[in-house]
Amino acid sequence: MIKLLLIILFCLMLSLANAQEKKTYFSEAISLNISSYKKKVSKAYRYENIERANFLFDSLVNHCLKGSYIDNFSINCLGKNKNCFNDYQKPIYLLTYASWCVPGKGEIPALNELSKKFKDQIDFIVLFWDKKDEVRKVAKEYHNSIDILYVNELDNRNAYIVKTMKHSLGFPTTFFIGSDKQILDISRTIILPYNSAYEKSYTLNYQNVSEGVSLILEHEEQLLNNKPFNLE
Repeated sequence: MIKLLLIILFCLMLSLANAQEKKTYFSEAISLNISSYKKKVSKAYRYENIERANFLFDSLVNHCLKGSYIDNFSINCLGKNKNCFNDYQKPIYLLTYASWCVPGKGEIPALNELSKKFKDQIDFIVLFWDKKDEVRKVAKEYHNSIDILYVNELDNRNAYIVKTMKHSLGFPTTFFIGSDKQILDISRTIILPYNSAYEKSYTLNYQNVSEGVSLILEHEEQLLNNKPFNLE
């Protein structure tokens, strides 16, 4: 009887350990929640309730997407030999974009400045959902400390993941990702009227990127503190 109880206890512990180890990926998390979110947010925009729309986005991120893991899907990188997201070993500051989007005056300069400062600790990536020729036209505005990726949905072999990433939250959207590929947060890029002063745009975007960098570095410090110490 005692032996049977021990076996049952062992099985329960093993089952619990496996459950704790199972990762939920972004594509899974967003698929479970995107339909309901889109219905509610469409209604909010229809009634021009921007505050409600922003609340729904934050709620989706905080309750459903934070803590999930970025999927490993195939990508193309201008000028570098990167083929998929798992090729990146450092934490990631990921900005998703499209070549036809017009960035704010201070957005790219702020990102360029901080990427130069933290390039040894964080991989800065701008991912364009576009064709190579279109991406080349806008890539020159970014500092070489930033990797410029492009994904053409029509010829990518990870079509389902790409479709989920591209069509769920829109763009520009920023993902803050740890070296363990866990999504720490997701935010909208600051959008100001195009006639806003450069100084205001730069300051707000610099602050926004800085907060994301701080979040990533705090996560990395926590990972380091939780890492078992091996005395060799």
